[in-house]
Amino acid sequence: MRVRKVVTTRAGGRSAGAFRSFNLSRGVGDDPSAVAANRGRLVRELGLSGAVFLQQVHGTRVETVRGPAPDPGAPDVAETDAVVTAEPGIGLAVLAADCVPVLLSDPRAGVIGAAHAGRVGAAAGVVPATLRAMVDLGARVEDVEVLLGPAVCGGCYEVPAEMRDEVGAALPGSGGRTRRGTPGLDIRAGLHRQLDVIGVRGVARDPRCTMEDPDLFSHRRERSTGRQAGVVWLDPSDG
Repeated sequence: MRVRKVVTTRAGGRSAGAFRSFNLSRGVGDDPSAVAANRGRLVRELGLSGAVFLQQVHGTRVETVRGPAPDPGAPDVAETDAVVTAEPGIGLAVLAADCVPVLLSDPRAGVIGAAHAGRVGAAAGVVPATLRAMVDLGARVEDVEVLLGPAVCGGCYEVPAEMRDEVGAALPGSGGRTRRGTPGLDIRAGLHRQLDVIGVRGVARDPRCTMEDPDLFSHRRERSTGRQAGVVWLDPSDG
């Protein structure tokens, strides 16, 4: 069964103002009817039976989906930053506007996962937790393929030196310096190194920086803004 992965952009939605136009988050102050319309379009255009969205809290809790996707009007899965499934046709969606959307799959086993990995969650271990949940469904670490989606890059992500050192200790490879020579973080670099240590070799990085790309939402650039989604699913038509 073929695995498909996409990352949305700002274009093509119903949201207005600061959320223009394809905002997929219910939690940023956007018109709920616009968000519902955007999510509905996402499901229809990707040919999904449904999609799972999360109420992300920068933690490490992983939800396992073992049946049909929830009704489109259902609440987002509470206080959860990652989700896994072996069910075809269900889109696993994580929202981001500078954090890293991490899309994982084991095509051989037919197991997929998605994780929201910001500074706090990445350092706490949300990606290894997602991999463990995938293994529980039959995945093999050596067969897992990962896409690290667009996020704020290390050249732009300026933080205090103490924070850089603290995160770097928990997520080796993430600490560094920005283009301005100030302390910085590159969460994708840290996650790539973490995955390599675990034994995941098939890692790809989307090179786009959310702060630099106007086609993407960026909280650090705009403060009040929407969220794009990283979505992964098992396509039953390729069975």
